[in-house]
Amino acid sequence: MITGQPRAQTESQDKSIILVVDDAPAGRETLQALLFSDAYDLYFAGDGLQALEMAATVRPDLILLDVMMPGIDGFEACRRLRAIPELAHIPIIMVTALDDRMSRLQGIESGADDFISKPFDSAELRARVRTITRLNRYRRLVEERERFEWVVENAEDGYLLLNGDAITYANPQAQTLLGLDGNDCRTTHPSLLEIAQRTFRCEPKGIWDLWPDVQIDNQDIRLFLIAPETTTSPANWLEVTVYGRFSNAQVGRLIRLRDVTIAKTSLRDMWSFHTMVMHKLNTPMHMMLGSMELLTLSSGDALSTREIFDLVEMAASGAQRLASAINDVLQYATAFSVTMRVGERFCLDDLPVLTTETARHLQMAHVTLDLPSQPGICLAISPRAMESILFELLENAKKFHPNHEPSIQIGGVLDGDRFVLTIQDNGIHLSPDQLNRVWLPYYQGERYFTGEVQGMGLGLPLVASILWECGGDCYITNREGAPGVIVHLSFPTLPLL
Repeated sequence: MITGQPRAQTESQDKSIILVVDDAPAGRETLQALLFSDAYDLYFAGDGLQALEMAATVRPDLILLDVMMPGIDGFEACRRLRAIPELAHIPIIMVTALDDRMSRLQGIESGADDFISKPFDSAELRARVRTITRLNRYRRLVEERERFEWVVENAEDGYLLLNGDAITYANPQAQTLLGLDGNDCRTTHPSLLEIAQRTFRCEPKGIWDLWPDVQIDNQDIRLFLIAPETTTSPANWLEVTVYGRFSNAQVGRLIRLRDVTIAKTSLRDMWSFHTMVMHKLNTPMHMMLGSMELLTLSSGDALSTREIFDLVEMAASGAQRLASAINDVLQYATAFSVTMRVGERFCLDDLPVLTTETARHLQMAHVTLDLPSQPGICLAISPRAMESILFELLENAKKFHPNHEPSIQIGGVLDGDRFVLTIQDNGIHLSPDQLNRVWLPYYQGERYFTGEVQGMGLGLPLVASILWECGGDCYITNREGAPGVIVHLSFPTLPLL
């Protein structure tokens, strides 16, 4: 006879599971009556083979095993249970009417943990069962904790426990990523923010400024620590995930650190490649298609020889420009880290030409530029990165303008060793929350409002990532007394070569 449900289907995982093995229905019923309780889930087997089957299915916390059974007796069933690695740890109490010394020795040799004799002393039976099930459940919790700790200690991601801003635990990977001493975490409980600021930029700055009082409301928040590129090394990105649903006053705040440098670089390069392809291929393609369309739609009598020659020449010119652009695209696609290369620079003297070309490509007629007259200012960013940033910002201004015809004013000022570029449009305002989180990668503004709003796409977070990597900064403000926003981009400057 087999009754009960497997462990995964029990009503409460807090109950201890007891498997009663007895060939006599009266014996099973007696034990059921004595052990009936909200603390136990009882399962029953009528012989040794059924006991092995049930033990493998329900993984009990305790087995009450009758000795005298036909076929496989209790001693043999005990030996077989102990021979199965997945079941060998289960405590076994042998139930026997035998009270001689040799039977007990045989039971011990078979692997039994304890004995209880028939007829039962009900108080003794309940006490032994209660003690053994509690000990076994405690042992299982310890084993599960040890397995969990092993996984965390050997994880590729870093994990921190914080009390406020104080680090109370850091696994080995977190210690490596942050340059921590494991002993310091256990004794002095250093500040996460102070340690991060030694090496990294904390972005988005508006959210980190609230640290550690970030309002998460049981929602996970992803922030970033960025080690900007230097003259000898590329940028390094750490994604900081604050787990809202696992944070409480008793345990503290759970943080995951993940090195996402490769992922961020790949995503940024893919985005930059897309903008570059659009910029390079569309214009010559339109030249070719427009010329060929005119030739196709016009009859020979409608066009003069000179006009036909001009259209063919325009198509040929477009084809040559397209071939050149395709070659650029192929070189761009095969280059490593095409958007940012260590040591590259952009000369501000080239910005007027770049602005004119970008505005013409986007068919934007109202773009003005006002830069300082000082020549030779170089920014710590690659020309292709600057091209991608300018293209994204102007395209966003056009896309999210109510009439898709924005007036753009681009200005700049030299501020010590930094150059601040401002891009102002006459579109719409952003809410305070959007202004704080617009640069946060994967922030989905449409979850909180309807309609198209400036800067809610993928582009602005990637613009921010480029600036953060080169040691720059960015933020957005609403225009005062007029619709639209001002994008502020701060770049480190480089000495003249």
